[in-house]
Amino acid sequence: MKRHEYTTNLRWTGNRGTGTSDYKAYGRDHEVAVPLKSPVLPLSSDPHFRGDGSRYNPEDLLVASLSSCHLLSYLHLCAINQIVVTAYDDNASGTMMEDDVSARFTEVTLRPRVTVSPESDAVRAMELHEEAGRLCFIARSVNFPVRHEPVIYQG
Repeated sequence: MKRHEYTTNLRWTGNRGTGTSDYKAYGRDHEVAVPLKSPVLPLSSDPHFRGDGSRYNPEDLLVASLSSCHLLSYLHLCAINQIVVTAYDDNASGTMMEDDVSARFTEVTLRPRVTVSPESDAVRAMELHEEAGRLCFIARSVNFPVRHEPVIYQG
């Protein structure tokens, strides 16, 4: 079995002078960098959790990771199945439910809109989304459903 390691560097930038002396005293701002890659991503918590809404938050990045992983798995499958993709976009969304203790994602829905060449098999292009969902490393790692609502355009 092959092992893959991924490294990030996180730095908290939300100390407003008194650290975490009080729940309301500190900022949730932080930055994440990946060695040898740029830019540094400015992050915070979701505004519902006292964060800066103009920055990325972990929940955004989880949904984006699932969307990106599905795209890459799907393009791979299309390439080896002679499906020529000429455009792809996805308006993904995730649902997180909060209770008295914490919160958790209950599902993510991917909505890929894919354009394939006129000579490509549109039915097969649609079917490959299910297979891509099974191949996606990130989707295989989460404990909630990742749903797909793809649309295929031919042209």
